[in-house]
Amino acid sequence: MNRYPPWKYLLLLTVLTVASIYALPNLYAPDPAIQISGESGGMQIGTPILRQAEQALEDAGVAHFGGQLAADGRSALLRFNSNADQLLARSAIQRRLGSDFVVALNLAPTTPDWLRRINAAPMKLGLDLSGGVHFLLEVDLDAAVATRLESLAGEVRALLRTERIRARLQVRPEDQQLLAIFRSAEARDRALRLLRDRQPTLQYEPLEAADRFTLQIRHSPAALRDIEEKALQQNLIALKNRVNELGVAEPLVQRQGRARIVVELPGIQDTAAAKRIIGKTANLEFRLAYDPARSTRYEEFEFRDASIGQGTHRLERQPIVTGEAVTDAGTGFDESGLPQVNITLSSDGGAKMHRATRNNVGRLMGVLFIEYKTRVTYDTDDQGNPISRTEQYADEKIINLATVQSALGVSFRITGIGSQYEAQELALLLRAGALAAPMTFAEERTVGPSLGAENIAAGVLSIQIGMLLVVLFMLCYYRFFGLVANLSLLANLILLTAAMSIIGATLTLPGIAGIVLTLGMAVDANVLIFSRIREELKSGLPPQQAIDAGYARAWTTILDANLTTLIVAAILYLIGSGAVQGFAVTLFIGILTSMFTAVMGSRGLVNLALGGRTNVQKLWI
Repeated sequence: MNRYPPWKYLLLLTVLTVASIYALPNLYAPDPAIQISGESGGMQIGTPILRQAEQALEDAGVAHFGGQLAADGRSALLRFNSNADQLLARSAIQRRLGSDFVVALNLAPTTPDWLRRINAAPMKLGLDLSGGVHFLLEVDLDAAVATRLESLAGEVRALLRTERIRARLQVRPEDQQLLAIFRSAEARDRALRLLRDRQPTLQYEPLEAADRFTLQIRHSPAALRDIEEKALQQNLIALKNRVNELGVAEPLVQRQGRARIVVELPGIQDTAAAKRIIGKTANLEFRLAYDPARSTRYEEFEFRDASIGQGTHRLERQPIVTGEAVTDAGTGFDESGLPQVNITLSSDGGAKMHRATRNNVGRLMGVLFIEYKTRVTYDTDDQGNPISRTEQYADEKIINLATVQSALGVSFRITGIGSQYEAQELALLLRAGALAAPMTFAEERTVGPSLGAENIAAGVLSIQIGMLLVVLFMLCYYRFFGLVANLSLLANLILLTAAMSIIGATLTLPGIAGIVLTLGMAVDANVLIFSRIREELKSGLPPQQAIDAGYARAWTTILDANLTTLIVAAILYLIGSGAVQGFAVTLFIGILTSMFTAVMGSRGLVNLALGGRTNVQKLWI
């Protein structure tokens, strides 16, 4: 009666073995480390750079070990014995290498190679456990609307010019409107008919005051909300791509409310370095080369294509289109096997590009790459203490200069890029887009590694105390069956740890609370089963039949109770954020593992111990 077929025992053994292997990496604590990378994707971190960093550590008296270069040559890693050494090392290396390199605090895994080969990795730790920085950024949505009004003014001006309607335009960002002032009511009415035909989504209102004939142009409330939403989403995507350059284990970039974005970088302790990375923005401008016969306004920029020659070149001041018009960008190779970026513009951007190039065939067009950076300089104060100063600047370079062979449209390519890595980074920046609206740091907070260690210690202690009390209670109250429940509880903890490690879930302090709650719920399922067995024994059933009936009849109650909790956990994850999601993930996974171990796992142990015995007269329960 109480026997499992061999395949069920084999299944239980296989699941437990695999779970134990994938939970094992969590026993290997990571080393505090420094990661060195270039400010651009094409920069190589070779042995000389690593030697400079090691020399800086030697001069500063900071011990380290395990210095190594990444396989792709784009980063280097140095390990340390303590977080204090890590912080000292970061400052010493950054001063030695300068602002051309990103020196970030990180955690280097110590998982054995044989576990890495099967993709076994420890759970990722959240900000509250590993330490790091927390930023709350405020997006200036009014500036996004003002930028759109400026763009709208250019579109309206171009439309009126095609119909030879003279008007003076005033952008009023404080009122979120555009005013077109005409010399006569007839000109205003002609413009109104034209604009309603070409721009039907806008709101128009004719105004008259003395001898001024004005047309008020506004975006509808729905259009304004759409502009703000797109600006926020564009900033969100751009920030996600920027923080990925840090290489942190689990960065968090998510929206909060109407106009705020939360950025959390676990393992990063230097606020200045983190702000430099997430504030890094770049854009492209497509400009025609300066022709004195056609224009008088130009700017001169550095040109870095060695095949044509280093130096400077003049471009017209007014761009044709900017990177904001790019809807897609990918990488490829030209006929010579050199890297290129394939660009796709929006329909409006493609129309502007076509108009500009169809009349300028044979003329040079430059692609200007603009990157906004922060330069850090070091000095000493009057007391001789080291101090750092930051300075923001725009790094503007021509990355491509080519002759317009024919009129261009929505799709074309950029060649003359230094390396495949630079092409990939440029395509990434273009896909992410420039920041659609400026942002300010509304809040910044640093969580020290010592606090993270205290949180981990407190969380582990809570699990140990909770588990110890449960184990003692079950042994004293249910005896043999209490031992079965305790073994199932241990298996549940292993399965939960393995599952979170495999799916890459992030463990937070609320997540530890979810684990503690899961342990209690796992025992609760066993209590239901054992109480049911007791009732069956009191009703007169023999021990073997009481065991079978207890597991069978308690299953419905266990399923109903856990199903409702699963639904709640799923809702918490979908509508919650941050700490709430961390709790919901561990609770959801824990319920599934506890149902497996409390029912199938404990039943297997009972079947192994009692299923083959025909002389069981009494159960110690």
